[in-house]
Amino acid sequence: MTAPDKRPSFLRYLFVGVFFGIVATRSQIISWYRIQEMFHFDSFYMYGILGSAVMVSAAFVLVIRRLSMRGLHGDQIEIPPKEMGSGTRYAVGGTLFGLGWGLVGSCPGPIFALIGNGVFTIFVVLASAMAGTWAYALLRPRLPH
Repeated sequence: MTAPDKRPSFLRYLFVGVFFGIVATRSQIISWYRIQEMFHFDSFYMYGILGSAVMVSAAFVLVIRRLSMRGLHGDQIEIPPKEMGSGTRYAVGGTLFGLGWGLVGSCPGPIFALIGNGVFTIFVVLASAMAGTWAYALLRPRLPH
């Protein structure tokens, strides 16, 4: 008898990504206008979506920890405790993330949903996100963690 294949299935991730894109499109979270409404405090809509996502995520983390849940292949799911430190890196990182989000009108999550909806100027954002990821990987050994 052979062991189950632990390699991730590309089709599974493709399905989840397409599903996320449809949900992002239908819920208007990829809308530049909705994001600008949020940053101008003109509408509660995006804050409601973000707040409900935080509450659902917190509930799932609580359930995973309380029930000592296991992954699809039987391995224990471990969520290490977060070390806050002074909070400076979170303030700086959050500020940079928020500035980019406000200037571009999109967070990194729906980049591919926007491309799928024909917003091809978002390729500049995708290239910038990739460059930022590469720069972080290059600088990570020199950064305080």
